[in-house]
Amino acid sequence: MAYSIDLREKVIKYLEDGNSQRQAAKVFNINLTTVNEWSQKYRKTGSLEVKKPQRNFKKIDPERLKTYIEEHPDAYLSEIALEFSCSDMAVSKALKRLGITRKKRS
Repeated sequence: MAYSIDLREKVIKYLEDGNSQRQAAKVFNINLTTVNEWSQKYRKTGSLEVKKPQRNFKKIDPERLKTYIEEHPDAYLSEIALEFSCSDMAVSKALKRLGITRKKRS
């Protein structure tokens, strides 16, 4: 879990008041490396915002899979796997994550 923006701002203010990074690490009970990274980031960008993690899909993009299923509702897992260049099991797991079932009840 990331430290709060409030704490980050307090550490930067403490550093701007003329205190060292080592002192800031002791006072706020955080790692010296963390204080150094925050200080460098603040000097470069002027911001202390936390970056949102980027998610890259290895094989199957969920939106593309949803679209494909809507266009081809009767496709077999093997056909979908060929379309996405992956295994049947990968398709099955992706469908499960999306909450899409392959059984169709009348």
